[in-house]
Amino acid sequence: MRKLLAGLLLVSALAGTVWAFQRGVRSIFRDDDYDPAPPPGHAEHTEFYFARLRYQMVGFGGGSVWRMRGGWTTDYPKADRTLLKGIRRLTRIQANPMERVVDLISDDIYNYPFVYVVEAGHWELPDAQAKKLREFTDRGGFLMTDDFHGTFEWEVFTTSLNKGFGDRTINDIDDADPIFHVLYDLTSRFQVPGLVNFPFDKTYEYDGFEPKWRAVRDDRGRIVVGICHNMDLGDAYEWADHPRYPEKYASQAYRTAINYIIYAMTH
Repeated sequence: MRKLLAGLLLVSALAGTVWAFQRGVRSIFRDDDYDPAPPPGHAEHTEFYFARLRYQMVGFGGGSVWRMRGGWTTDYPKADRTLLKGIRRLTRIQANPMERVVDLISDDIYNYPFVYVVEAGHWELPDAQAKKLREFTDRGGFLMTDDFHGTFEWEVFTTSLNKGFGDRTINDIDDADPIFHVLYDLTSRFQVPGLVNFPFDKTYEYDGFEPKWRAVRDDRGRIVVGICHNMDLGDAYEWADHPRYPEKYASQAYRTAINYIIYAMTH
């Protein structure tokens, strides 16, 4: 209990700091011209749809402080739509310009072989939903995680993941793995910070000092859960076209997403 209380107090303090920083950052990173209406072409039939996972959030003591930090809607929908613009411009993938939202309650997730989940250090999957996520990957689906940081959020993430993948191990992805080379060569990678770190003198959050590219694999060795830990690619997707956002972070984030998508579609 003492350890849990200390952790909650730390989270509370960090959440307050994050909120204060975010208020200042919002005054710089604004997009007054952003139109939330469905983009042109959203009704067309295409070969790829970018699906985002909606999940139940973990709550500690009601979850009011922890929920301030983030959830499944973080960067939504601008990050998704801006990324889709990049996919359509940089590849020959026929990507629909409109994102989709899926959950683990209905069976709709089975219609989207690639699913993105943000702030996975805040999810709390009931047993039935964790098992459905496993069924999704067993059927050939691919889950990409992003934007969660440090040991505390890692423990929250793995607690739910293990309900469906308890028989699987999580391992670091080797530099030579095809997922880093299907289109872009990503042998040299670095930590992509979130806007909370702007102007990026520091790139990590909490104790997530080192970026980690990890994976869960199936029986054939195919990556079915691509885990991007201690990095915030979603902010790079969202703000790639902003003049104050560094190109190097946007480039790596977009290349990572595109490689993961192509891998999911071809392996």
